[in-house]
Amino acid sequence: MKKAINLRIDESLLEELDTYAKELDRTRTYLIEKAVSNYFDTLDEMISDKRIDDIKAGKSEMLSLEDVAIQLGLK
Repeated sequence: MKKAINLRIDESLLEELDTYAKELDRTRTYLIEKAVSNYFDTLDEMISDKRIDDIKAGKSEMLSLEDVAIQLGLK
């Protein structure tokens, strides 16, 4: 199910979006969905890097699989 959102973007970016949409015979919605979906991969990498940095800085700890199993009462 799709839901509508409101989006404000710079006019030049909208013109560029429309140019791509016309060239590819796709809608704005299609291209925006693809762009956001692809950007999630970048966000996943950023989150992973942050978590690694937090572990290195002592702000977070890493548990072994065995420790997790114990905490969940599986062992």
